[in-house]
Amino acid sequence: MFNIGWTEVILVLGVGLLIFGPKKIPELGQALGKTLRIVKDELNTTDVEETTYIEEETEERS
Repeated sequence: MFNIGWTEVILVLGVGLLIFGPKKIPELGQALGKTLRIVKDELNTTDVEETTYIEEETEERS
């Protein structure tokens, strides 16, 4: 997807460690995980709402 190798991943993690420090990294990981979970839930909720709306419109036209 992003076409990055292990070398780039290690480099990014090393730079992140230098910038934020070892104590802040777990907090950033937790915040990122929560954010991704919220985005995923919202995308799933939107999909269900759209499906329900389409089904209701189809039933009304029948």
